[in-house]
Amino acid sequence: MKENIIFHIDVNNAFLSWTAVKLLKEGYNKDIRNIPSIIGGDEESRHGIVLAKSPVAKKYGIKTAETIYSAKKKCKDIKIFPPEPDYYKEISNSFMNYLSKYTPNIEQLSIDECFMDMSHSSYLYDDLIFLAYQIKEEVKEKFGFTVNIGISTSKVLAKMASDMEKPNKVHTLFLEEIEKKMWNLPINELYMSGKSASLKLESIGIHTIGDLARSEKSTIEKLLGKHGAMLYDYSHGISNDIKSKYDSVEKSLSTSETFKEDIVEKNKLIQILYKQVDNLSKSLRKDKLYTYTIGISFKNSDFKTYSKQLTLDVPTNSIEEISKHIINIFNASWKNDPIRNMGIRFSNLTDKKSRQLSIFNEDRELKTEKLQETMDLINDKYGESIIRQANLFTSPVEKDNDN
Repeated sequence: MKENIIFHIDVNNAFLSWTAVKLLKEGYNKDIRNIPSIIGGDEESRHGIVLAKSPVAKKYGIKTAETIYSAKKKCKDIKIFPPEPDYYKEISNSFMNYLSKYTPNIEQLSIDECFMDMSHSSYLYDDLIFLAYQIKEEVKEKFGFTVNIGISTSKVLAKMASDMEKPNKVHTLFLEEIEKKMWNLPINELYMSGKSASLKLESIGIHTIGDLARSEKSTIEKLLGKHGAMLYDYSHGISNDIKSKYDSVEKSLSTSETFKEDIVEKNKLIQILYKQVDNLSKSLRKDKLYTYTIGISFKNSDFKTYSKQLTLDVPTNSIEEISKHIINIFNASWKNDPIRNMGIRFSNLTDKKSRQLSIFNEDRELKTEKLQETMDLINDKYGESIIRQANLFTSPVEKDNDN
């Protein structure tokens, strides 16, 4: 057995499976995993979006993030169940506590997946692959849901392994296995190879992970920058740096503008802030980043500089959410003095959205993200900011003055 062993454990269809387990315990007469069902909104109003779907629902063409209304049109008899955040957190905590009996070295990626570093526990077990099968069966018996377990010597390969055939499977993906098991997969199945990166790679003839692995690293880095170099390393199974949801990216983003004339009108300053938020939040979304800390800096006509910032409980890259906080910060910090220069700054950035903390509260969050993605794509294709949210053109102050 290898000296360094990483398990990646991923709950199969977590939200729907966990709701199914709860319903069965409460005496519900069907396992919703075996019928057309979704998690997302209440059946009567048909509001919200699909957060999770059963395998049967998938056969009707129902997709995650589509509207409940659309799902109902595809399958009129679909059963709809609301998400249960408190229960999901409870069962996730119990699940992680159970896993910790095998190793204290657990790195939780999200509410339903984690890495287990078994390197220093190998002396306790004769066969770690056998142990993975044991854990898989114990989870099913103890909790009533299934997991996939990927096993390798690096995090990225362990995660890639767990994403192979599902559900309720154990897969290995050691270095000597990647050519046979991984290189024939489409390039978009490589961890962190998103749609944009995959399309660029395909444009130069790289269609599989193996194509990437056999290419020149310098060529990929020239095409995609540091992200390309990382993907190239991933194609060779090289990585120990996958971050958990608690880790921050050591990076910040900022923008500022010096005005030809000092500005004293509140409406104009707010309008400028909206435009700055529009541009800078787009950079966040492009880099798949979220900000915890939002700030504004001012330089007045006397060249005195002052600033104020706010740190959020949950990171965001939503233009609507950031705009709301920016205006609150502005109202609390601007001294009604003439402004020569003004800018905003996003810091304490992370590449992991704490979705389990916010997705339960409103279906609206996912719909807003989908809308923003569409707006960004349109602006990229037809020109900078050809389409913007209405509040970027009319500030709240201007609206009040029109009444």
